[in-house]
Amino acid sequence: MSGWLNIVGIGEDGLEALSPAARSLIDTAEVLVGGARHLAMIAADHPAERLGWRKPFADSYAAIEGHAGKRVTVLTTGDPMHYGVGAVLSHRMKDAIAVVIPAPSAFSLAAARMRWPLQDVACLSVHGRPAEALYPHIHPGARLLILTNGRDTPAQIAGMLTARGFGDSRVTALEHMGGQREARHEALAKDWGDGPVADLNTIAVDCVAAPGARILSRVAGLPDDAFEHDGQMTKREIRAATLAALAPLPGQLLWDVGAGCGSVAIEWMRAGGRAIAVEANPDRMAKAARNAAMLGVPELKLIAGTAPAALDGLDSPDAIFIGGGIGAAGLFEACWAALQPGGRLVANTVTIEGEATLARLHGEHGGEMVRLAVSRLSPVGRLHGWKPMMQVTQWQAVR
Repeated sequence: MSGWLNIVGIGEDGLEALSPAARSLIDTAEVLVGGARHLAMIAADHPAERLGWRKPFADSYAAIEGHAGKRVTVLTTGDPMHYGVGAVLSHRMKDAIAVVIPAPSAFSLAAARMRWPLQDVACLSVHGRPAEALYPHIHPGARLLILTNGRDTPAQIAGMLTARGFGDSRVTALEHMGGQREARHEALAKDWGDGPVADLNTIAVDCVAAPGARILSRVAGLPDDAFEHDGQMTKREIRAATLAALAPLPGQLLWDVGAGCGSVAIEWMRAGGRAIAVEANPDRMAKAARNAAMLGVPELKLIAGTAPAALDGLDSPDAIFIGGGIGAAGLFEACWAALQPGGRLVANTVTIEGEATLARLHGEHGGEMVRLAVSRLSPVGRLHGWKPMMQVTQWQAVR
């Protein structure tokens, strides 16, 4: 059965601003679904059954699906398909959705209030998401529109900006846009304080870096000291070459096997992908978790354990990086079998035994082998000379 679920976006101006089609979907509904604020807009004598959102939200799916075949209308805020409940429902119930009628989104309204061309703005959300996910988007000249968790979010984000050397960024909190209670609060991040802001707000940030602020590019090859590590990590130059071989694509999944401090997985995610980091050492796991938060990818999935056993049950990846231990019994076979068709596998080694294993795999599966040699300038007394790092042999193959 399909086409029984309708989704209607409502603005701050309420039901009166809805189109006749949207009003009809509400007036004729047998079941109305939404939060307390939206359900309270409906007349008390409306005969429809009312369903509030469940906690956890996943429980709402079953509640809605229990009314399959009835006229069900979901009430939500603004554009349901842009960080809205419609986008969430479409992942589970796409075939059930008959129609989506959006109202102007908070992003559209905020861009209009700020006089910012929407195509030039990063539209982000920390509603139900870690605020640290904003970090990759903070750079000089960036303009951000951010959906919030409530009245405390503007002060939280202002503090994050200030701590990152962006205290001169102008922060604007836009309240109740499109309604009679619309208001705005504006200040530099470093001067924001803890003044009152309404729960329903959207933040606009015009990013300005102070002199000396550390700017981290989203291109692969972050400085080694951007990570907390114990020395056992894929170094900057090798990491950049490794990420180039892995070829990150938005939304694709990486397994970082033997992840250490998580540097490769983190840079993969900063390029727009998803990643699972597998690491047996608990101290390195903790470092990887802290690095993921501080570098703006707090949703990195961390798996404690030794591969290949720790790989059982994980989602099939689009790419795999093996940073060490390529000779471990069954490791390559488990990784290769799990890899999606057309997926990429990259393995690095610094030992002659590991190199022999890679040479054998190259003979069996083809691909490319390269030897990476890097020297860094170091002091030699009062002068300077080149200090070579350990050579890295890299094999890359496509399944």
